[in-house]
Amino acid sequence: MTGLEKTTRINYLFDFYQALLTPKQRNYMSLYYLDDFSLGEIAEEFQVSRQAVYDNIKRTEVMLEDYEEKLKLFHKYQKRKKVTKQMKLCLDEGKLDKVMLEHYLGLLDELD
Repeated sequence: MTGLEKTTRINYLFDFYQALLTPKQRNYMSLYYLDDFSLGEIAEEFQVSRQAVYDNIKRTEVMLEDYEEKLKLFHKYQKRKKVTKQMKLCLDEGKLDKVMLEHYLGLLDELD
């Protein structure tokens, strides 16, 4: 996974699971991933060491991945997005008949 892919994934996981984080974790992750602050800038803002910020961010990343492993909200989001894209393509091509619609609705139902 490239750095950009990891950043994108963490941003999505943060969107889905930020309510499960502490305020400090949310602040650090938001500043680091969304606002592109450096570790040093965050450390200065909160008057802690750069290492403390780094450790907190790394632990929070592990927590986000753990939440995703258990709850699979991001995975389900990606699958829903893929199915709806396929449905729109079939609709645009005039191929979305009752059988296809039932097939796609079944795929969406499986995600619940």
